[in-house]
Amino acid sequence: MSINEITSNTSPGSSEEGEDVVSLGTINRFGLGASGPEQPLLSIKDWLASQLHTTDKASFTGVGSCADALIMLRTQRMNKMQGDPLIKPIFQAEVTTQLNNVLTSQQPFRERLAWFWFNHFTVSLRQGSTRGIVGAYMREAIRPHITGRFVDMLVAVMQHPAMLMYLDNASSIGPSSPVGKHYHRGLNENLARECLELHTVSPAAGYTQADVTSFAAILTGWTVDMKADRPGFAFQPGKHEPGEKTVMGQTFPEGEVGGLQALHFLGTHPSTYRHIATKLVTHFISDTPSPQDVSHISGVLHDTGGDLTMASVALADLPGAQRPPGKFRSPMDYATAVMRALSLQDISTQPDDPHSSSHTLFSAFAGLGQPLWTAPLPNGWSDLATDWAAPADMLARTDWAWRMAAHVRSEDPMDIAHATLGPALRQSTVTAMRQAGARQDALTLLFSSPEFQRR
Repeated sequence: MSINEITSNTSPGSSEEGEDVVSLGTINRFGLGASGPEQPLLSIKDWLASQLHTTDKASFTGVGSCADALIMLRTQRMNKMQGDPLIKPIFQAEVTTQLNNVLTSQQPFRERLAWFWFNHFTVSLRQGSTRGIVGAYMREAIRPHITGRFVDMLVAVMQHPAMLMYLDNASSIGPSSPVGKHYHRGLNENLARECLELHTVSPAAGYTQADVTSFAAILTGWTVDMKADRPGFAFQPGKHEPGEKTVMGQTFPEGEVGGLQALHFLGTHPSTYRHIATKLVTHFISDTPSPQDVSHISGVLHDTGGDLTMASVALADLPGAQRPPGKFRSPMDYATAVMRALSLQDISTQPDDPHSSSHTLFSAFAGLGQPLWTAPLPNGWSDLATDWAAPADMLARTDWAWRMAAHVRSEDPMDIAHATLGPALRQSTVTAMRQAGARQDALTLLFSSPEFQRR
């Protein structure tokens, strides 16, 4: 089987498209991969809506708040501890509880959205002392807002210590502020630039470098108070650049209120709605989203004031939602789908258990090229097939799938194939699996097939 065959669009098998095809196709495209028997669906839209119109059923155990982790970080620094002895167990606990939920979630569309929005508002372990708080960031700033308004998520993200530390806004000081004058310190434009370029309006809005600098001045004083009893976000007037500032033709007052007004302006801007609509359609439907699809989702956002539930459910309206799988699975998508297909979901609450399913999945992400919470740049991980389908990447998937298949002792590989792919299972894959010499080989062929590589 060639690499071209794997990375090209595949067609479903000989069965006619019907309710069951919609069911499995929807679970794979919009969810995390089929896991055990699934109930037939009335429609794609009903299934998507059913997960967003109810409360988040995710359960996170053994973890605390961002403030708890910052206290540990402060203690480490004060005592000059080496090796992150207080932060390491916090991180391990976050990995365990968050990936346990990925493997067992009964709201896979909601769960996928949580990870989509985390990637949009990337915080990476590569910088900013975020290891102890990245998990709390996802739980506190992302998850509560995936069914709310985009602007509310934006504010939560911009005021979370993880983002402020990751993009160095905690060290940004107004040159004309009392602190800036005393210590001769100046602006750090990282957060302002990435908020404009990646999080909101995008360069298509036509903002200038002067807008970036002005927005950075607006955000001075937005910092992390590590000395507080409960460390966290704080606005410190002594570090804030005084005076009104103008961004993209809009003038905002000084103080924290100016920052909140600027975020509301950016978070509800038509260019922002178009930008995030493009990302949603790219993630769920096609690497090359059609202008009509983007306009539809952008219109829903505009008409609803940025309602993310309405925009997410509206993805079902797009013609691509009904087509055969077209999106190439990223390493995280792929490893999760394999483990869910094999029902490798034994839940361990011991964060340091090297044999737990969560640890296996965590190791898979790293081994396949997409280590958890470690995007190389603030634009997050790529959504495009061309960035994940190199020959070496495909061989790594096959090798890992072969090792995972060894866990299956009694299940029939063909039963797993039909349960996870349904009518999308190609006859050539069925033939190859039946000719395999062992159960492990048959499952490896399934997980290496073009149809399994896509969602």
